[in-house]
Amino acid sequence: MGASAEAQGSAVVTRFAPSPTGFLHIGGARTALFNWLFARHHGGKFLLRIEDTDRARSTQPAIEAILDGMRWLGLDWDGDETYQFARASRHAEVAFDLLARGHAYKCYATPEELAELREAQRAAKLPLRYDGRWRNRDASEAPEGAPFVIRLKAETEGETTIHDRVQGAVTVRNAELDDMILLRSDGTPTYMLAVVVDDHDMGVTHVIRGDDHLNNAFRQLGIVRGMGWPEPVYAHIPLIHGADGAKLSKRHGALGVDAYRDELGMLPEAVNNYLLRLGWGHGDEEIIGRDRATELFDLGAVGRAPSRFDLKKLENLNGHYMREAGDARLAELATPFVEAALGRALTSADIDLLRRAMPHLKPRAKDLRDLGDAATFLFRSRPLAMDEKARSLLTGPASDLLAAAEGAIEAVTDWRAEAIEQSVRELAERAGVGLGKVAQPLRAALTGRTTSPGIFDVLELLGRDESLARLHDQTRAAASATGANQENLDG
Repeated sequence: MGASAEAQGSAVVTRFAPSPTGFLHIGGARTALFNWLFARHHGGKFLLRIEDTDRARSTQPAIEAILDGMRWLGLDWDGDETYQFARASRHAEVAFDLLARGHAYKCYATPEELAELREAQRAAKLPLRYDGRWRNRDASEAPEGAPFVIRLKAETEGETTIHDRVQGAVTVRNAELDDMILLRSDGTPTYMLAVVVDDHDMGVTHVIRGDDHLNNAFRQLGIVRGMGWPEPVYAHIPLIHGADGAKLSKRHGALGVDAYRDELGMLPEAVNNYLLRLGWGHGDEEIIGRDRATELFDLGAVGRAPSRFDLKKLENLNGHYMREAGDARLAELATPFVEAALGRALTSADIDLLRRAMPHLKPRAKDLRDLGDAATFLFRSRPLAMDEKARSLLTGPASDLLAAAEGAIEAVTDWRAEAIEQSVRELAERAGVGLGKVAQPLRAALTGRTTSPGIFDVLELLGRDESLARLHDQTRAAASATGANQENLDG
């Protein structure tokens, strides 16, 4: 084969061709990303083709989910998406063209005959392969009006070598390739034919896909060569495995892209960065944004070994991008997670408070779920529900410190974190305790939890009235409990 399109300086055209039988899988998203980056790196085109020929399993919701997932990842495609099923007549046209050129033939073998053939091959422990019984027979030998399929007349001598841009030179003996069906007896094209015709007609120069399609490439080349078309450059990417080395499954995190967004609360830039590093690398760089990835990406750095999916690494990477994200954007993205935790919608004032809280919330969060959960204390109704650990911090001497802290905080006139902290520090010094001894019951009383952003930031965010009201709720409850206990002792 001649020099590749990018070496010749001609336009690079790649494509992503998912089957709409479900959501955009994380492995498919990586394939789409690699195709997108390669095209953008070389100033070429990235096309999207929906392979919807399986009419029983292809659904409109799945198509919408794929398009939605692509848009969320920022993988924009050039022009309109192509729908494979709509091109069935063109696929059939090519099958008959191959027939006319002598590179295909009509096969009249009946289903019963083929079943007997497979049974005999199984009994003899031979590969299950069509035996070419109609390859050199004249169609006049078939019963009049008998149904037929059109089969490719594959090469039987020699070898075929594909110089794959990821796998290297891969050679297969042509004797191992059978005469595959191009057109079924009902006139519908097979997947193998449709893919090749669509790639040619769309001008695809580089076929970048999973290495589970490598064997298909040898068979598909027979169509390309039979039609005299330019051969694409092939690049077959190793599949993604789980962290344990097994085939990727749901237990490893093999979810639809929508689940990473809607359920796990990931940011698209983090998912893109992580998928990029699954099987491709540039030195020790881990944090690689879109512009940098476009600048660097090429197929030579794609490894041949399967990569391993590690959800913890993705979470760590997502935490980095959370800290880098703008506060207004994060507040908007976190709002549904907060609302789900609260069981109510946020008001515009709530969302403004959430935005102001972002600098204090996002350093601790690894995803939007964390962020949403951590923010709920801002919007809880009084009296605040306490978790068990928080409740334990409001008993004994801590309740006295909390009452003293309430008084000290109430006296603060400049409601800023720094001024509130100064007042509480002075209280701790007068009480002869460390600042933490006061901060712990404060945190419990104000948030209902033992973890939160800095307690003085919490006070500033909640505001004077809400902060004092929450503290009063707890000091009053503590006083009531003490009174009740004293009555029991006196009684």
